[in-house]
Amino acid sequence: MSELKKMELLWDDDLIDVTSDANFIWSIASKLRGTYMPDKYGDVIIPMTILRRFECALHPTKEKILKLYGENQSYPALIFEKETGYQFYNTSDFSLKKLCNESDKLAENFKYYIEGFSANVQDIMKELDIISHIEKMDKGGCLLTIVKAFSELDLNPETYDSIKMGYIFENLIGRFFQNVDAGQYYTGRDIIKSLVSILTAEGSDDIFEDHKVITVCDQACGTGGMLSTTYSYLKHVNPSADVRLFGQEFMGQSFAVGLAEMLIKGQDARNFKHADTFKEDCFKNKKMRFVIENPPFGTPWSGKDAKEGQERAVKDEYNKAATGNSRWGAGLPAGGDSQLIFMQSAIDKMDDKIGRAAIIQNGSPLFAGNTSSGESQIRKWMLEEDLIEAIIALPTDLFYNTGIQTYVWILSKNKSEIRKNKIQLIDASDIYHKLRKSIGNKKNELTPKDRKRITELYVNFKENDLVKIYDKEEFIYREYVVMQPLQRSYAITEERINNMILKGTLSSIYDEAKVYEYENSLEPLDTKTKKKLQNFYNNRSVYFSILDHLKTNISDKIYYKVSDFEKQINIIMASFDKKIVSKVIEGLSQLDKKAEIQKDKKGRIIYDKDTKDIEIVKINENIMAYMEREVLPHIPDAKAFFEENLTAKNRTIKTGAAIPFNRYFYKYQLSESSEVLSKKLIKIENSVRKMIDELFEE
Repeated sequence: MSELKKMELLWDDDLIDVTSDANFIWSIASKLRGTYMPDKYGDVIIPMTILRRFECALHPTKEKILKLYGENQSYPALIFEKETGYQFYNTSDFSLKKLCNESDKLAENFKYYIEGFSANVQDIMKELDIISHIEKMDKGGCLLTIVKAFSELDLNPETYDSIKMGYIFENLIGRFFQNVDAGQYYTGRDIIKSLVSILTAEGSDDIFEDHKVITVCDQACGTGGMLSTTYSYLKHVNPSADVRLFGQEFMGQSFAVGLAEMLIKGQDARNFKHADTFKEDCFKNKKMRFVIENPPFGTPWSGKDAKEGQERAVKDEYNKAATGNSRWGAGLPAGGDSQLIFMQSAIDKMDDKIGRAAIIQNGSPLFAGNTSSGESQIRKWMLEEDLIEAIIALPTDLFYNTGIQTYVWILSKNKSEIRKNKIQLIDASDIYHKLRKSIGNKKNELTPKDRKRITELYVNFKENDLVKIYDKEEFIYREYVVMQPLQRSYAITEERINNMILKGTLSSIYDEAKVYEYENSLEPLDTKTKKKLQNFYNNRSVYFSILDHLKTNISDKIYYKVSDFEKQINIIMASFDKKIVSKVIEGLSQLDKKAEIQKDKKGRIIYDKDTKDIEIVKINENIMAYMEREVLPHIPDAKAFFEENLTAKNRTIKTGAAIPFNRYFYKYQLSESSEVLSKKLIKIENSVRKMIDELFEE
């Protein structure tokens, strides 16, 4: 049985339905009405659910913990954790039920109860701002009813094991984060399931082995949804697997929610870090079987909008590239978007032999940047290293806070033979079902049927209307400069004098527009600008003297040899500096194929930089064949130059990479004939005339 078939048996539908349980917990939120707006109910429901789950888990060992704490309050945390069997504990005599016995001291005692938890739980509550919510509920008169309702809620591990509780908690998180503001921290389960289905559909036979240790990492994990859903998926396909989750998250609130879920699921909390991925790799010596991420789009890593210290940290890490130890040594993208930094970091975390990754990105990483840009060089490196298995265009309107087009990059360090040196493009943009009711920007969802179809398109690895397969070199190109021989005619005519002024040939001597700008500036001029303005004043007479000399020598004569024109202009402008004369000669010239081809002292043709054009040529295409097909039929004397120099101190890079995804799926639509358009216009015109007639008749 293929990997895909094995997984279909268990993954087409949710095997655990927790809707009624989650609905019951969420119904408690009605007691917050009047104190909280509905979109803020989650601020209370999430932390209270966490507290109650922890309390229920700790209940069987409560008395033992109190006895131990009474014996020695300085016992190390490991003693208490060993007794509870969890990575958390509480040394307070209070419980949610006991808190209700002293309603007049409820808020005060509740705070003491929080302080009795282990440091990791206190950190969670601090990030979720539980103290301020206790005070707000107390002031709003709903604290007692909320605490009482949760104290009666049965979240005992014997009733809800870690998997079922994980589903309930994930359901609640989804409800809270399914709004426009908070959606940036939450990726819908339908999307994550699709990613994991594709990610594990190939190169993953080992995950079915008994008691297999499977590591999964997300370095921008938000509330942990990616990790949580991947965990559930892998446990479904292999219940005996030891699935170990590793996550890093920068935002405090989302980290807290994610950490709570890791604790609820019995995961090692030490592997869930509150850290900035730009500044540190919390699992430096650990390589991962799977990496799955949805890093933020358009988040700056440098400049005034970046977080403090990020720019320095990113550059310091990049500078390790010389030693081969950089997490993102292939290049740095533009400072306004960090997606390709996260991409490189994910690749760095992948197991060197069997690592696989699924990364969600917007369109920018596919084609942003020019040839020598960091983005282009990162893509080139990924292609040359044969890391990209597939890129899949997802439907729009899948996310809660954005409707933009997104793409899934499937990366692999264990490509199958058939996939080696190939890139698969899949257009799944029309594979979705409409939601009955939109949630924020999310109007579409990926149903089990949709997931299956997309996964099959990937696994089948056959070209059709939705799938294109290319050699990796298809996307690597060279940038050639194409120029024509220097052929210019020269003349002193009114038109050429005006063109010379418009081109700014003499603007370094005197620039009337700049003078006006400086003289009318609302801000005081700095020293440098004042100096420029003074130089313009000093050169003004020279500038107009040049124009006067030229205008008094206007002629219809055209010179086709530069040497002949130089003799004439040197006579006319004998009193001017040679550098100025050279500027004027150039300014009065124009491209003219009747003129002689100019050559240097060694007899080599000089090429005209003003005719420079850029040609992007695929790396595996012969440049002469390309020129004969694309350029020479239009410009017979053009010549291509490849100006790359990677050995110079300031390297000139002219080899890059881009993946213009949509171009490969573009379908030309024949325009309607003029006859059809004419009939439509006449119909519209008649309709308008009829409405006007009816209006005036009234």
